[in-house]
Amino acid sequence: MSEYGLVAVIALIILGVFFILYMIPFRLWIAAISSGVSMSIFSLIGMRLRRVPPTQIVLPKIKATKAGIDTDTDKLEAHFLAGGHVDHVINALVAAAKADIDLDFERAAAIDLAGRDVLKAVQMSVLPKVITTPEVVAVAKDGIEVKAIARITVRTNIKQLVGGATEETIIARVGEGIVTTIGSADIHKAVLENPDLISKTVLDKGLDAGTAFEILSIDIADVNIGINIGAQLQTDQAEADKIIAQAKAEERRAFAVAAEQEMKARVREMRAKVVEAEAQVPLAMAEAFRSGNMGIMDYYRMKNVAADTDMRDSIAKSTEDQGPTDES
Repeated sequence: MSEYGLVAVIALIILGVFFILYMIPFRLWIAAISSGVSMSIFSLIGMRLRRVPPTQIVLPKIKATKAGIDTDTDKLEAHFLAGGHVDHVINALVAAAKADIDLDFERAAAIDLAGRDVLKAVQMSVLPKVITTPEVVAVAKDGIEVKAIARITVRTNIKQLVGGATEETIIARVGEGIVTTIGSADIHKAVLENPDLISKTVLDKGLDAGTAFEILSIDIADVNIGINIGAQLQTDQAEADKIIAQAKAEERRAFAVAAEQEMKARVREMRAKVVEAEAQVPLAMAEAFRSGNMGIMDYYRMKNVAADTDMRDSIAKSTEDQGPTDES
C-alpha cells in the first residue's frame, strides 16, 4: 500500500471515530445509566437523527427521575419539537410535586406551549403575588369625589392558566367594583369610615371567574377625597341657566325694539295720511264754494267751532300742567 493510501485510511478512521463520538454521546449515556434513567444508546442516536439535542432531553429526564417523577422520553421529544421548553416544564413539575400541587406533564406542556411561564406560575401558586391597582376615582351620591388604591393578593389557578384572563382583567374588574361600591354610598364619609366595605363588597362579586388567578384578598391601601363634583355641576348648571336667561332677555329686548320701530313707522304713516287729508280740505272747501254747497256764513261758523275747540284744548292743557288744587 502506498503512502497516500495509508494516509487516506487513517483519515477515514479518524473521521469515523469523530462521527461515532458525535452520534453516540457516551458520556451522556453513562450519566443517564448511572442516574437510574432507562435510556438506550439507540435512543440517543435517534435523537441525533431527528435533530433533537440529547442534552435537552436526557438532563431534564435525569432531574425528573431524581425527583421521583416518571416521564416519557417520546413526550419530551415531542414537546421539544413543538417548540416547548423541556427544562422549564420539568422544573415546574418538580416544584409542583414538592409543593403538593396537582400538575401533570400534559397540562404543564400545554401551559408552556401557550406562551406562559409554567415554572413562574407554579411559584406564584405557592407564593401569592400582590397587584397594586392604579388610583380609582369615583363619586358618592352626595357629589364628593373619592379616590382609592387597592392591593389585590392573587395566586395562580393552574387549571385555568390556559385560556384564562390576565392581570389586566383582574385590575379592571376590581376597579369597576370600587367605582360601583363608592357610587352606591349615600355619603362619602361612609367610605372613609369603613374602607373595608369596599374590599368586602368587591370580594363577594367573584371577580376571579374566568381568569388565570384566584383572588385571596383585596385590601384598600389608600383613600383620599377629591373635588366636590356635585357643587361643581350645580355651579356649571347655574352659569348655563344665566347664559340662557340673558339670551332670552336679549331676544325679548330685540323684539321690543322691533315692535317700537314698527309702531313709529305706523305713526309716521298715519301722520302723513293726516297731512295729506288736511291738504285736501282747502280744495274741498273751494269746490264747495264754487258749487254753492257752502256759504260764507257756513265757513265762519266752522271757524268759530275750530277756535272754540282750540280754546278748550288750551284750557285743558293749562289745567293739567298746574296739577290738582287742594280743596279747603
